[in-house]
Amino acid sequence: MRRKPRKSANPAGIVTVRAKPGARTRALVSFAGRTEEAAIGRSGASMRKREGDGATPIAAMRLIGGYVRKDRVTLPPSALPLRATPKNLLWCDEPRHALYNRPARAPFKPSHEKMRRDDGLYDICLVMDWNLRERKRHGGSAIFFHLARPGYTPTEGCVAVSLPAMKRLLRYMRRGTVVRVVG
Repeated sequence: MRRKPRKSANPAGIVTVRAKPGARTRALVSFAGRTEEAAIGRSGASMRKREGDGATPIAAMRLIGGYVRKDRVTLPPSALPLRATPKNLLWCDEPRHALYNRPARAPFKPSHEKMRRDDGLYDICLVMDWNLRERKRHGGSAIFFHLARPGYTPTEGCVAVSLPAMKRLLRYMRRGTVVRVVG
C-alpha cells in the first residue's frame, strides 16, 4: 500500500523574522532556505505592542495583500494579491476613530499615514493582519512589511527589507503566508 504525501500544515509558507544578534532594531528574515537583512521597530520587538511605542509585535501575522506604486517599481510574479496604490490612500492610526487601523481616503482629518510616500518606503507595502480582525483600541496600527531605508534604519514597528529582497520574497508569498516575528 502506497502512502499519500502529507500536505503541509501551512501551504502558504512561513517567513521568520528574528532579531539580529547585537542589534535590536535589525532583524534577519528567513524564507524558502534564504536569509535577508531587515529593519524592525525603533524599540525592537515586543510582546506588548501599543500604539505609537515603536515596537514590532512578537506574533504570527498572516499576509492579506498589499499595495504597490506601479509607477515606480516593477514586480515579479506573485500569488499575493497586490493593488495599485491610489493617490488618495491613507491608513488611519487614530485609536478613537471608527476606521482605526483601516485604509481611509483623503481628505481625512484624524491621524493617519500617507500610503503614497515621497521616500519610497511604501512603494511595495504588504498588509499583515496585526490588530485587523478584532481591533483593540491602542493595540497598534499600520504594521506593514515594506521597503527599508538605506542602512536599515529603524521603522515605527514594521518589518522592512531592501527592494531586491522584497522581490525575492514576493515570488514566495501568497495570501495567508505567515510572517512570524520571534524577537
